[in-house]
Amino acid sequence: MKAVRLHGYHQQPVVEEVPEPTVRGPFDVVVKIGGAGVCRTDLHIIEGQWEAAMAPTLPYTVGHENAGWVHEVGSAVTNVAVGDTVILHPTPTCGLCHACRAGQDMHCADSSFPGLSHDGGMAEYLLTSARACVKLDPATRPQDVAALADAGITAYHAVRKALPLLYPGTTAVVIGAGGLGHIGIQCLAALSATRIVVVDRNPDALKLAEQIGAHDTVAADGGHVDAVLELTGGGADVVFDFVAEQGAEQDGFAMTRRTGSYYVIGYGGTLTVPTLDVIATERNIIGNIVGTYNELAELMALAQSGRVTLHTRTYPLDAAAEAFQDLDAGRVRGRAILVP
Repeated sequence: MKAVRLHGYHQQPVVEEVPEPTVRGPFDVVVKIGGAGVCRTDLHIIEGQWEAAMAPTLPYTVGHENAGWVHEVGSAVTNVAVGDTVILHPTPTCGLCHACRAGQDMHCADSSFPGLSHDGGMAEYLLTSARACVKLDPATRPQDVAALADAGITAYHAVRKALPLLYPGTTAVVIGAGGLGHIGIQCLAALSATRIVVVDRNPDALKLAEQIGAHDTVAADGGHVDAVLELTGGGADVVFDFVAEQGAEQDGFAMTRRTGSYYVIGYGGTLTVPTLDVIATERNIIGNIVGTYNELAELMALAQSGRVTLHTRTYPLDAAAEAFQDLDAGRVRGRAILVP
């Protein structure tokens, strides 16, 4: 089968032929990929930022946002059958550790992360686990929902955590209306009554934000922090930072009101905050990573009812290099999706 393989850091992955995966254990599932999201994390992987955390053996197949159809199942699999349409939780888990028992799947002590720790889904087939499979309406096109497997669940997870803070009369600022941010905006609009203010440097991204639920937009032109403080009367109750690099992380904390909360979803930068600023204003800094299996199922319920939609641009698997380049250059509005 064809797969997008990373042979070395700081060099582009290449499309090449590799053996098809097969079921090895009783709970294994092989999925025929119908869509694989291209994520900014993939660019960070290429740069080597995840090497220390995941230590994958090179070369390996990238791709951690995957959806498709069940192709083969192990002997003990009962929740899905061959032919079912599925989206895959990005971290197959054990179901037995404290984190799994507590419903915090993404912190499983024995989880793996296809596309980061070992072979992922930018390929024709992917080996995964029954515990990762969320069954979908058969009419769902995997390419339309694939990016919800990571970008979607991560955005939803952050919004879901913040809901108790987002009662009517509050303000939420969203930094970055791109691949994750445009999903976060829709989740906020669907689940809360908060006022949504979106900050982005791209005029097209701001136009999209207005179309999908933003009440106000602010151009990131250097004066955006002051503009947000004025617009919100001193800062937002919650700031969702889907960028968190190149200075956005400092801006995000500065946009947060006294006793407010700064939710960090993007990454790559370094947040430097004097401890006095934290205690004097009682502001909170909250990290967010992926989300739970149940949150992915909830998000898919929103997606299949039309309340959350992905704005995508599709590429054939052979054009993976072009997709990476377009994402890196900011030419993709929403999400890029590889379709084998």
